Amino acid sequence: MGIEVTGIGGLILLALNIWALVSIIGSGASTGAKVGWSLLVLILPLLGFIIWLVAGPRSKSARA
Repeated sequence: MGIEVTGIGGLILLALNIWALVSIIGSGASTGAKVGWSLLVLILPLLGFIIWLVAGPRSKSARA
């Protein structure tokens, strides 16, 4: 009984994960942190995105 995301939900999740990856790469975090967060979002798309949204590295513009 796994979580299956299909249709419009899958498209929304894909868009959110792409946005998260772009934000991670553009953040001011260290390279190791970027790799770790990227892997988390790629391996566990839904859970990884939620964890990143709550605790992930913030962009430089969000800190100012």
